[in-house]
Amino acid sequence: MTTEASHPLYVPLAPLAAPRAEEPRRRRRPPVPPARPAEPPAAGSARPAEPVATRPARSARSARSARSARPADPVAARSVRSVRPARPVRPSGVPSAVPVLRLAPGRLRAGVVAGAGAVGLLWGLQARPSARLDVLFASGAHLTGLLAGYGVLVLLLLMARIPAVEHGVGADRLARRHALGGRYVLGLIAAHAVLALCGHAVHTHADLVTAAGDLLSYGAIAAATAGTVLLVAVGITSARSVRRRLRHETWRAVHLGALLAAALGFVHQLAGPDIAGGLLTRWLWSLAHAVVAVLLVWYRIVVPVRAALRHDLRVAEVRDEGPGVVSVLIRGRGVDRLRAEPGQFFRWRFLRRGLWATALPFSLSAPVRDDTLRITVKALGDHTRRVRRLRPGTRVLATGPFGALTAHRRTRRKVLLLAGGVGITPLRALFETLPGGPGDVTLLYRASDSSSVVLREELEAIARERRADLHFLLGPSDGSFDPLAPRALRNLVPDLAAHDVYLCGPPAMARAATASLRRAGVPASRIHSEDFDHA
Repeated sequence: MTTEASHPLYVPLAPLAAPRAEEPRRRRRPPVPPARPAEPPAAGSARPAEPVATRPARSARSARSARSARPADPVAARSVRSVRPARPVRPSGVPSAVPVLRLAPGRLRAGVVAGAGAVGLLWGLQARPSARLDVLFASGAHLTGLLAGYGVLVLLLLMARIPAVEHGVGADRLARRHALGGRYVLGLIAAHAVLALCGHAVHTHADLVTAAGDLLSYGAIAAATAGTVLLVAVGITSARSVRRRLRHETWRAVHLGALLAAALGFVHQLAGPDIAGGLLTRWLWSLAHAVVAVLLVWYRIVVPVRAALRHDLRVAEVRDEGPGVVSVLIRGRGVDRLRAEPGQFFRWRFLRRGLWATALPFSLSAPVRDDTLRITVKALGDHTRRVRRLRPGTRVLATGPFGALTAHRRTRRKVLLLAGGVGITPLRALFETLPGGPGDVTLLYRASDSSSVVLREELEAIARERRADLHFLLGPSDGSFDPLAPRALRNLVPDLAAHDVYLCGPPAMARAATASLRRAGVPASRIHSEDFDHA
């Protein structure tokens, strides 16, 4: 059932019953007449009507009649049939019998903490208790240096795009942890430098300037200093206020300096007493760096190139979907082997001028079918504006799939999909494919006005086909009435607290919606979202 709201009174549109394929010998039943739209409040009413849920209560008999109903309007019937349902999927949403490996966030956290504990143990086995000031400074410098080196490895591992990690944790959560971890690593490096400088100054009875010059005369320390400068540059350009003013290509080029910084730091670590002190220690530390390097090369270079050669992805068609919005159909060979799930995204690199140098993260806006992938893009910047000018035949490099906004997060029978703006794209694919009967899946779509609604005809057709609830929440974000307020959400979805919620939209809308959902009684563990600004 579909409704549209542009003010506090939710006025239902005239719903159309979904057409169903009749059995060869089944007797046809007469169609159920459409529900009568709700009447507006009488003029001069003392207070505006509160948002009310528009899903009518139906008896079991009427529900059976509605399931067998056929629309009287042949045009509506054609529009429903135009959205071809995806192939049957398992509850996980993957059209493949091979299970998808996922590393749970808790296990990733436990592994990182265990690694830090092992580094601390390595330091403790080599530490020599002493009350001398220079020894205390040196011991602190060794511990912070080892933890900083380990932290750099963890940061690189988080961004290696390992499928099991990406699918289990989510690209946006990994990016946030990467950013937070970067601050800790920079803090540890600063502490290491200060403690080492103070320890050397005390040991040599020199002032700090002289001690600094003496330390820089060592090649390994000079290399570590250069690596530190590179990491500081990465940290500065990653600050939100700075990153907004930089071109993506500039930010990416600076970020690649972190790889050189890690290599320079590795040279410094091998020369230090903690690693150089024993053959086994050097071997284990070198092995850890080698494993991370291989994972980076494999998943960020080899896998994308191999996929490009295997699937030969090319732009098949570019369709206008509305003002500033286009859908791009991308066709290739054996696309099913990518095992992309509804709700996931790829990083797309279109090999044409102005686009080839940047990998753009776009979600699939429809399930994979007939060796075809579809993305829906809104022009929000230079790169997205160029996407609408793509020509059929343009070669495409796609890395992925990524993201954890998939059916595997589902824990309840009833699901609420809450979209804002172009964030509808991953939820549109889930809206079609999530298993469930009538009333199990509800979609709320927040937009500023009707012209901003993307893929409206498809959403309405899917809602009729599945007998799912669909509500368009229209109005400016700074309006007097907030359709995402806790009371408004509970009126639209009376048993809201019993739902899993999938959320995707602009960051400000997603934060406000998450707060409202929490106040409405939905536990944080059942609010599933991905912020593509961090993906």
